[in-house]
Amino acid sequence: MSRSNWKKLNIIEKKLVNKSNSIKIWGRNEVITSLLIGKTVFIYNGKIFKKIIITREKVGYKYGEFSGTRNYKIAPKKIVKFSKK
Repeated sequence: MSRSNWKKLNIIEKKLVNKSNSIKIWGRNEVITSLLIGKTVFIYNGKIFKKIIITREKVGYKYGEFSGTRNYKIAPKKIVKFSKK
């Protein structure tokens, strides 16, 4: 499904005026704009801030797509020992 026309993009303009290279962002539903290319962004995932550098390919996506909230643990493989009979 596509996004409704009456819904506008969620962009915080106050953050774009910031002249420093690093910006902290709490809203994961905000859209990445072209004004942030080459800057470092720290995105809060509910526990820690994840460091992400904005490139041209990331423009138009939302911040939440680059900051996962779950850690998946892979179970270690069981070692099977063969015995001689």
